[in-house]
Amino acid sequence: MTARSVKKTELITCAITCYNAEQTIGRAIESALAQKWPEVEVIVVDDNSMDGSVAVIEEMARAEQRLQLIQHKENMGPGAARQTLLAEARGEFIAFFDDDDESLPTRLQLQYERIKSFEAGCGAQSIMCYGSGERLYPNGYRLGLIAIGSQPRPPQGEEIVDYLLYNRRRSGIFYGAGPATCSLMAPASVLKAAGGFDPRFRRVEDADLAIRVGLMGGAFIGCPEFVFRQHASLGNDKSARINARAELKLVRKYASYLRRQGRYRYASRWILVRYFHFSGQRWAMVRALWSCLCCNPAYLTGHLLRSAPNRLIHELRMK
Repeated sequence: MTARSVKKTELITCAITCYNAEQTIGRAIESALAQKWPEVEVIVVDDNSMDGSVAVIEEMARAEQRLQLIQHKENMGPGAARQTLLAEARGEFIAFFDDDDESLPTRLQLQYERIKSFEAGCGAQSIMCYGSGERLYPNGYRLGLIAIGSQPRPPQGEEIVDYLLYNRRRSGIFYGAGPATCSLMAPASVLKAAGGFDPRFRRVEDADLAIRVGLMGGAFIGCPEFVFRQHASLGNDKSARINARAELKLVRKYASYLRRQGRYRYASRWILVRYFHFSGQRWAMVRALWSCLCCNPAYLTGHLLRSAPNRLIHELRMK
């Protein structure tokens, strides 16, 4: 299937959130407008930026009819901004872009074809499709981000729920880089049926959405081709403390599910392990690890063996 064989009615919305991205938002918009797809609209929601982001977007919009700007009067966070995008999008499919990333021109076409191929092959209706890419660090380190579900077999239903809430990895399933919204494309109907993005989350809103789609029985597929470049950045909204608070909120939101699995205490305490590690509190991390060990020694051992070596190698390369 090629882009030319697709009906004109198959409009795809490129949905971009923006906050204080004066230096990078133009690049993200240009990559959306450069997509090799016949019917594209680009919507940018500026979440009350304090820099010159809006001026950059307005200047580009004057020269491009496909580009629309929506401004939040107060900063509401990425969950609320993406919910606004979902409400305003006219496309039958929505592809999400981050304000400091860039997508390759073939991204929409490849993800659309992957969705249709999977849909035809297994009859699945609730499909989330992610693109592979790479993350670029200031020191020149490049991390390949291979999309979840881009290799047999994609996770489906509670397989993604368990992975996101307490890192249960089932044999034979490819979890890849996880369900990051910056590379997501999905039918608008699926996103709306799941309730969209929870505006209460300023972090992990992508995991929350994926969990709800998983509880609907959704499939999480991906493109093996690299379709985006992510430029690593740090900000106050990405601090270890803010991440930990958001992750604990997520665990509490799905407490009843986790208790049925017998994993609520473990999931809560593992978040503390991560927080103390990323904030450099080594002895506190050891105590939190001991607490996890008391909850479930066998599961903690497997969890560490699966994730710790790759995480340590990654952190060394970042530095």
